[in-house]
Amino acid sequence: MAEQARLYAADVARLMEGADAFVPVACPACDETGWEPQWGKYGLTYRRCVACRTVYVSPRPTPAQLDEYYRTSSNYEYWSRVVFPASEDARRERIFRPRVERVAALTGGRGTLLDVGAGFGTFCEEARGAFDRVIALEPEPHLAARCRERGLDVVEARVEDAPLDGTVDVVTAFEVIEHLFSPREFLERCAALLRPGGLLVVTCPNVDGFDVQTLGEASATVDAEHLNYFTPASLSALVERSGLEVAETSTPGRLDAELVRKRALAGNVELEPFLRRVLIDEWDRLGEPFQDFLAANGLSSSLWLVARR
Repeated sequence: MAEQARLYAADVARLMEGADAFVPVACPACDETGWEPQWGKYGLTYRRCVACRTVYVSPRPTPAQLDEYYRTSSNYEYWSRVVFPASEDARRERIFRPRVERVAALTGGRGTLLDVGAGFGTFCEEARGAFDRVIALEPEPHLAARCRERGLDVVEARVEDAPLDGTVDVVTAFEVIEHLFSPREFLERCAALLRPGGLLVVTCPNVDGFDVQTLGEASATVDAEHLNYFTPASLSALVERSGLEVAETSTPGRLDAELVRKRALAGNVELEPFLRRVLIDEWDRLGEPFQDFLAANGLSSSLWLVARR
């Protein structure tokens, strides 16, 4: 992971060499142009929309710069070659099997599932038992090759170029939308891929979640690749504007309290007395119930949204 961090820093440095070409944008959720400063990190400016409270990077890299960044990323090549294989068993058990179970429960299973940004392919591999057909959409060449090695049905393309209009029952996009130059174009394209009645499942950070609100720019969620930070309300409004009907939102994340606790124990954040009691002094008694409260009340930093065409 130390090597991964080094490669990520090098990738970001290369991206920032083109900062003179970055372009200003309005709020990606509601197109409002009014904003107030939120964070500064990696040389990037993070703004909060005054209308819907979405946080976003502006100026931001152009679509061409983003495409070049991901296509040539040393960090992603390293994840594909080293990190994913070394951690796959644990990730399969703790992340991907529960994720498949949740998606199958939300959608009823069966039919054709398209996973946008399939990565190493573990989710798609697990999903083959729950759906009639699973397609891995992955534009990054190293990761697409890994998916093929698993025997997956792979489309090596961006979602904008996928020749699947109106043929898909479920589109999943896990931790994708926060990376995109134009989230609305992405959502409109996902809607076009779905059959009438088909479902879209999106996950992304919740900028109003406890981890992000407590740690601010020190949160690992705030990084150079995440351009868009929605709230449950602002993402729902954007999805509705993109031609889909929101069926539900939730924040089922389980890590907020632990992440903040670790930062506090390391001396990186000073907690007010109440939070110190919950996260440090009485952690064994209060930590899990506190995280349950966050998840149940839209306050975890992990946001899920389900929408119907």
